[in-house]
Amino acid sequence: MRKLGLAEMNAFVAIAERSSFAKAARQLGLSRSTLSETIRALEEKLGVRLLNRTTRSVAPTEVGERLLAQLRPALESFESINVFRDKPAGHLRLTVPRPAAKQVIEPILAEFLTAHPAITLEIVTDSALIDIVRDRFDAGIRPGHRVEQDMIAVRIGEDARPTIVASPDYLAQHVRPKVPGDLRDHNCIRQRFASGVIHRWDFEKRGKSLEVIVTGSLITSDGDLAIRAALDGLGIARVPAIYVGPHIASMRLVPLLEDWTPRSVGFFLYYPSRRQMPAALQAFINVLKAHAR
Repeated sequence: MRKLGLAEMNAFVAIAERSSFAKAARQLGLSRSTLSETIRALEEKLGVRLLNRTTRSVAPTEVGERLLAQLRPALESFESINVFRDKPAGHLRLTVPRPAAKQVIEPILAEFLTAHPAITLEIVTDSALIDIVRDRFDAGIRPGHRVEQDMIAVRIGEDARPTIVASPDYLAQHVRPKVPGDLRDHNCIRQRFASGVIHRWDFEKRGKSLEVIVTGSLITSDGDLAIRAALDGLGIARVPAIYVGPHIASMRLVPLLEDWTPRSVGFFLYYPSRRQMPAALQAFINVLKAHAR
């Protein structure tokens, strides 16, 4: 049996289920003559009669009934695919660094999932540079400078602006830094990316950029551990401000170099292609953009 086209399958099933060329034509948005020609061509292609028709009625032949039974499941599968295309539904998988999970995802999570109950959202928290195509992610969120150039990138807000902090105990034993260069004389708690690169300490002030190479007795890939070390008076840490706000408010940590702003490049959501974007991803981007504004 020759392969059938989707239009031919739709035409035959619509007529057979409604027992009417006229009703099927209205459903499909076709003329009766076009539908008749489609069925005539289909029967010639298959070499069998699929429909018995008179001026009063239309009904499938025995062969037509067998074909109808085979085609219904296939067309239902196409309909389920159309749901994913047109309506936000299905599984949406994202890779997100921990600061973005807290600053970007957390504020919109309830709103998004409440508005789109047919979507299952999976957030994988990881700061490593992920190949989202290879690892089967729909999209990722990273600071702008860490997004590959072949990705489509959408800015969704400020990144987790870092702040420089130390404990009162540490500052009681060391001279408080007044400019970024003074950090070279301090025990700085450094963080290493999953890629192996140690986080740079860069600053901005009135359009002037400055990078300082710091040293220290602790290197970690865990932000919580860096904060814990700073609280214990082990050194000066450069950490996202959103994580240390309560510690600053309780005066367990002291912000330093506040007139020198650590450089911020913004968070971007990125994905491989604009073609046939899943409706679930588009809905997620819409919510993120609304909150970014």
